[in-house]
Amino acid sequence: MQNLSELQKARLTFKPEIAKVLQDLKLAQFVESSKKEVLADVAKSFPNIKDCSELSVTTKNKQSFGSLSLGVVFSGGQAAGGHNVITGIFDAIKALHPESRLFGFLNGPKGIIQGKYVELSQEKLEPFRNQGGFDLIGSGRDKIETPTQFEEALKVVSGLDLDGLVIIGGDDSNTNAAFLAEFFLQKGVKTKVIGVPKTIDGDLQNERVAISFGFDTACKIYAETIGNISRDALSAKKYYYFVKLMGRSASHITLECALKSEPNLALIGEEIEANGKKLSDVVSEISDLICQRADQEKDFGTVLIPEGIIEFLADVKGLIQELNKLLAKDSVQAQKLIEVEQALSESAKSCLKLMPEEIQLQLLMDRDSHGNVQVSKIETERLFIALVQEELKKRKEKGSYKGKFSPQPIFCGYEGRAALPSNFDATYCYNLGRLAALLIAHKKTGYMAALTNLHQKVQNWEGFAVPLASLIHFEERSGKQKAVIKKELVDLNGKVFKIFALKRDAWRLQDSLLQSGPIQFFGLKEITDTVPFTISL
Repeated sequence: MQNLSELQKARLTFKPEIAKVLQDLKLAQFVESSKKEVLADVAKSFPNIKDCSELSVTTKNKQSFGSLSLGVVFSGGQAAGGHNVITGIFDAIKALHPESRLFGFLNGPKGIIQGKYVELSQEKLEPFRNQGGFDLIGSGRDKIETPTQFEEALKVVSGLDLDGLVIIGGDDSNTNAAFLAEFFLQKGVKTKVIGVPKTIDGDLQNERVAISFGFDTACKIYAETIGNISRDALSAKKYYYFVKLMGRSASHITLECALKSEPNLALIGEEIEANGKKLSDVVSEISDLICQRADQEKDFGTVLIPEGIIEFLADVKGLIQELNKLLAKDSVQAQKLIEVEQALSESAKSCLKLMPEEIQLQLLMDRDSHGNVQVSKIETERLFIALVQEELKKRKEKGSYKGKFSPQPIFCGYEGRAALPSNFDATYCYNLGRLAALLIAHKKTGYMAALTNLHQKVQNWEGFAVPLASLIHFEERSGKQKAVIKKELVDLNGKVFKIFALKRDAWRLQDSLLQSGPIQFFGLKEITDTVPFTISL
């Protein structure tokens, strides 16, 4: 652990509140509620966990527990609050029995396969309480997928005599947790597997999981940046900021940040797809805004763009689907742009040619682990700048635009992943850790830990366990059907989007441009303990 700043030292003293049902864990028990439906084809892959019912936490008579041995692993990208999940687990198992032990697998799931771990003690954990990052044990994007990898994982957890394994990750990681839970049951191993919802993108949601951890912190950091540069635009009166925001498959971050900062325009990928818009339609929409503002002698503004927007555009989506099949790992790799163009349909070829050459080349980069275009490497903010410049040039020649266009690209990305967690994320994660430990103590497996009533006081938060199998469906990955947890997209009929839709027209020409400021840890609870609009609404 590196030296701590004064703020980091102050954060060490923060004591997360604990939900009433999770305060005395020896009183906490689980009761079955509704049985979650599992798709027939999914049930075939998970015969041992397919019939799990949803569980809720209640308090009854005090129980005693023997010592527990648990493992924990970070899987995937960082999200603020991860260390508090681990401290929550540690404090919980020590409260259940002082001789309980916790092992952290190093650098992600490969640590499980390779048997690389460290025992986590009070001394090791103390400097990491309420701190950002995943550097306590590291993380990684490896998956436990092959028969050999499953057998290696089995040997390691059996060798450590683990009662349970907590996998902290996103949709793919929690899918992996479901497969591990199923495999361990098939092999008669006592190790139970519990997932914890982690991703700043906010797309790991369901009826019981209001939001994944890290989302609140990331959105507050991005909203501060947007507010600051919007104020700069208003002051200088000569720049258009095109801000790309994280969100590989959903626009939750863009929607949340728009409500926090009130930009002149915020594009929501799900709405664009629902309306069947093409790339040229969105370029026209942005250009119309710039022209309208120019008529008011306003040659400045802020435009928010979700990272994954190109996959929501009707014509670009078709192009990407063709490219994914053409450049899949098990296909012959096209080496040159001209070779790719020749293999595309006419509509896909036309779409590709609309784009600047550097964007065309970015679309041909190496696929991600699922065989798909690496959307995060495509500079969509620069794509829109280039195309809007061309459109405005045409309009200027026709006399319909007389302003000046000075665009500036901004990407709000990794700076939101490993930050000091907000009070909400620090508290949320600590309670998730306690709940995950409790589930294993009660010998539950194949579940995701979940907390509800998050818009209320922490005392009133309720604990639930969602069957992982009930969240899984099949989708195409690398040209093949694969079982994965479904990503939750922005609900266009939901309250959050509807409020955004009511407000955004006023933002176009007005310049309210809210400045939410940096995350506040100390002071009035109305400022320090705010929750995302996704939850509060």
